[in-house]
Amino acid sequence: MKFETRALHVGQAPDANGAVVPGIELSTTFAQRSPGHPLGAYDYSRSGNPTRERLEQCVASLEGGKHGLAFASGLAATVTLMHTLKPGDHVVCIDDVYGGTQRYFRRVAKGMGIRFSFVDFGAHAEHLESAMEPETKMIWLETPTNPTMKVVDITQTARIARGHTGVVLVVDNTFMSPFCQRPLELGADVSFNSVSKYINGHSDVIMGMLCLSDDTLHSKLRFLQNSLGAVPSPFDCYLALRGAKTLAVRMRQHETNARQVAAYLEAHPHVRQVLYPGLESHAQRDVAARQNYCAGGMLSFVLDGGLLESKRFLEHCSIMTLAESLGGVESLIEHPALMTHASVSPDVRERLGISDSLIRLSVGLEHIDDLLAELAAALDAAFSKTKCPDPVS
Repeated sequence: MKFETRALHVGQAPDANGAVVPGIELSTTFAQRSPGHPLGAYDYSRSGNPTRERLEQCVASLEGGKHGLAFASGLAATVTLMHTLKPGDHVVCIDDVYGGTQRYFRRVAKGMGIRFSFVDFGAHAEHLESAMEPETKMIWLETPTNPTMKVVDITQTARIARGHTGVVLVVDNTFMSPFCQRPLELGADVSFNSVSKYINGHSDVIMGMLCLSDDTLHSKLRFLQNSLGAVPSPFDCYLALRGAKTLAVRMRQHETNARQVAAYLEAHPHVRQVLYPGLESHAQRDVAARQNYCAGGMLSFVLDGGLLESKRFLEHCSIMTLAESLGGVESLIEHPALMTHASVSPDVRERLGISDSLIRLSVGLEHIDDLLAELAAALDAAFSKTKCPDPVS
């Protein structure tokens, strides 16, 4: 079955009553006919739930994997993955990574005795190879990265990982979703998604997902999922499963709008740089074209100004909502240095290029004319020669 068909049907066969949309199984516990012998496949919803299992099956299929595991948040999935490691183990992580992931790695997991190296190996595979150690057990990457949109060659990274015994390659696929990119097909061991973003697509669910094909690693993660207990509610799983049904059509429109927004911004005199994998100007455009099925709906851009202009610009946006997160049907715009990456130290932000002029935009499904009109008006207001009201401090 093709992607769109699997999104509608895998894990979603009509139930025993013939319901085309299977119901939500809210029960926390399940009856047993004899001690230790449940009536069906489930005994307690932390350990397993029919609604969650349907979602796990569906997303695993979309990612081209054998197994899927759903968690209460993306960070809950991250924490569970870190529990496969032990004190003294080493992780090589792409340097430009989601602020919440950085915070957890640098300020929490590090205290558990796990060591991290943050390396720029987006366009420099040799940097990754030189960072590998005998104790390296995991490589963690995002592609494109958040928020500077660096693209990493997954196939090349997987080749390096396979050259070292026992190294698991985890790819955060949140920015692309399985419609635009499937890391498992390119050699990754685990594809990670914040389901809160494109897979659910409606900004009303917090959830994370891990997809993989290795049976041994799956058994370990399934045990940890039950033991740590950071599982999503059945209702959230139902919403995410409903969202996944329209993932393909949504991503096509996200990309269509994002390409036009990126082209408009790149031509604007008050925009210094646009970072979008679909543009010819992107430094890793060839890699993106080779490993992505589409360029997605995420982009960042650098204003030709400073913090004052950035605040003015953002405060004059209304259709594009000033808010954290991404991947919803509505456009969401934010200032990484003050919002999603505020927990990253200023020196690290400076090194990564997360300046006061950097804006991140999740392009939604609004009519393109409205989006371009708002961008034009907000840019005019930000750089107007007449004095604008001072932005909120």
